[in-house]
Amino acid sequence: MDVPLVTVIMPVRNEESFIARSLGAVLTQDYPPDRLEILVVDGRSDDQTRSIVQALAENDSRVHLMDNPGRIQACALNIGIAAAQGEIIIRMDGHSIMTPDYVRQCVYFLHTSGAEVVGGPLRYIGITTAGRTIAAAYGSPFSIPSRFRVSRTAAYVDTIYPGAWRRDIFERVGMFDESFRVHEDYEMNYRIRRAGGRIYLTPEIRFDYYGRQTIQALGRQFFRYGRDKARMLARFPASARPRHLVAPAFVLALGTGALLSPFSSPIAPLWALVLGSYTLANGIASVRESRRAGWRMLPRLPVVFATMHLCWGIGFWVEAVQIVTQRGKNKHE
Repeated sequence: MDVPLVTVIMPVRNEESFIARSLGAVLTQDYPPDRLEILVVDGRSDDQTRSIVQALAENDSRVHLMDNPGRIQACALNIGIAAAQGEIIIRMDGHSIMTPDYVRQCVYFLHTSGAEVVGGPLRYIGITTAGRTIAAAYGSPFSIPSRFRVSRTAAYVDTIYPGAWRRDIFERVGMFDESFRVHEDYEMNYRIRRAGGRIYLTPEIRFDYYGRQTIQALGRQFFRYGRDKARMLARFPASARPRHLVAPAFVLALGTGALLSPFSSPIAPLWALVLGSYTLANGIASVRESRRAGWRMLPRLPVVFATMHLCWGIGFWVEAVQIVTQRGKNKHE
């Protein structure tokens, strides 16, 4: 197999506490150094991220710092793809660390799997007590599961994170949609699948993801996820999967029941059944994950699961209402 030129694109913003480690992991890949290009696309950080990257770039000509005035990930990816020289594009975020063979494995599986996109399962790393609990929840099917979060076997899947692409796929399906503040990866992967492309997940491609380390940050993240999922489904209804709709359905049932149960005796027991069933399911999932990850997780896991589900569901309905309202206004203009 020829050794293709690879471009690693790193969309970052305010990653001063982590960028030296994440970029350092890219620089120490076992892939031929002269076949690797690294584009760090910074969303106008107001911390020391840019100066840290510039210092590393002075010692390694493979590193290039680029500006992202749009500040969101989709913009950064499009800027990087437009400038990339590589025939393979790999995304790696500023709070993730790839293993030393990551690039080599991505190239190998793009060559052998027949897929247009390849990636590995997400291994969430918790640093704080809350972060370790969030990491345990991420690995549970009771969260809002995607195969790249919960699967440990190789398979063709509907999406992955962060991903490696054949460069020519962007000529076929277009660039990332910059109207998505998050969820741009799922939207891109849906277009790739719709165009006949395949997405391959394998545990041989490994990286560590240092995600949100507080419950509050997790809630904000999942609220944004819910909003962009509503936008995704409004644009591409056929992309819906059952897992996308469980949290919105739960929030709708919970909110409707809370509003109507004081005025309707038939609704009150149904609302209590929904709440009780969720509490039981949450408790069972929390015990199961605590058995796997450590019993010290048990007091916090129910809160983490509820934060994921409620914030996703609320974000979904907030955006759905805005979409319907905007469409109504457009019809009357």
